[in-house]
Amino acid sequence: MPYSLILNLTPTSPIYPQFLTGRHLHALFFTLVSHVDRQLGTYLHNEKTEKAFTISPLQINTKKPKNRNYTLQWEHKETIPTGTPCWWRISLLDDTLFGKLTQLWLNLNPDHPWHLGSADLHITSILGTPQSTHPWANASSYAQLYQDASESDRHFSFTFATPTAFRQGHYDTALPTRDCVFNSLLNRWNKYSGIELSDISIDSIFPSFFNIRTEVVADSRSKFIGCVGEISYRILGDVDALKIKQINALADFALYCGVGRKTPMGMGMIRRLS
Repeated sequence: MPYSLILNLTPTSPIYPQFLTGRHLHALFFTLVSHVDRQLGTYLHNEKTEKAFTISPLQINTKKPKNRNYTLQWEHKETIPTGTPCWWRISLLDDTLFGKLTQLWLNLNPDHPWHLGSADLHITSILGTPQSTHPWANASSYAQLYQDASESDRHFSFTFATPTAFRQGHYDTALPTRDCVFNSLLNRWNKYSGIELSDISIDSIFPSFFNIRTEVVADSRSKFIGCVGEISYRILGDVDALKIKQINALADFALYCGVGRKTPMGMGMIRRLS
C-alpha cells in the first residue's frame, strides 16, 4: 500500500543551507528507519536498484502556495531560523514498509530531537490521509488505485514539482517524453503493486500542453539538471477501456512514486493535477 506522508517539523536550532541537500535528508530518513528497525534501515540503504521510498526537499510552511501548481523549493540559500514551521514528504511504496515503521508513527515523541546536520528537529505531527490543505498527503492500496482509475479519461496533466531527469544509456535527459514518464511509472508499479500491468498503450499517448523549464541542482559533489513545470498528455486513437484504465492508474500512482532519477533524494516529485 503506497503512502504519501507529511511530517510537520520544527527546528530547535538554525538549519544551515549546507545541511538541506538531498544527501542530508536522505540520511535523516535512514536515521528514522533505523531508530525503529536497524536491520530494515541497513536493507533499504543497500538496495541497488529502485528504492521503495521517496523523499521531498524540506519545505517552509506558508499560508498560500506561490503558484497553483505547488512547485516546491529544492534549494535553500538562506538559513532556516529556529522555530520555523516546516514540512517534509516521505512516500513508501512497499506494502510492508509502513507496517514495520508503525512504532515510529504510534510512539511519536514531539520532544525527541532528530538531527539534520548540526540542527535539531522535532516532529510535531504526521499526516497520512488526504488533506484539503495539503495535496501531497494521501494513502491508498494498489487495488484501490487500480479500481478507482477511470476507463474513459484520456487527459493527464502533471506538475513536476522538483527537477526531474531520466537516465538514457550513460547520460541523463531532462525532457519528459511519454516513454520516459510512463515507463518510469510502469516499472515502479510492476515492482511494488502485485498487480502487473502489461501491454500498456504508451504509443497512444501524446503531449498536448507543456510549460516546462530546466533547473540545475548543485552541491559539493555533483550537478543535476532536470525539468520543472507542467505538462499534459492525451490518449489519441482507438484505445480500449482497459488500456485507458491502466494508463489512468499509472497517472494516479505518480503522486507516490515520482519519476526519473534521484527520487530518494527529493528529485522527480510529480503529481497529477485535477
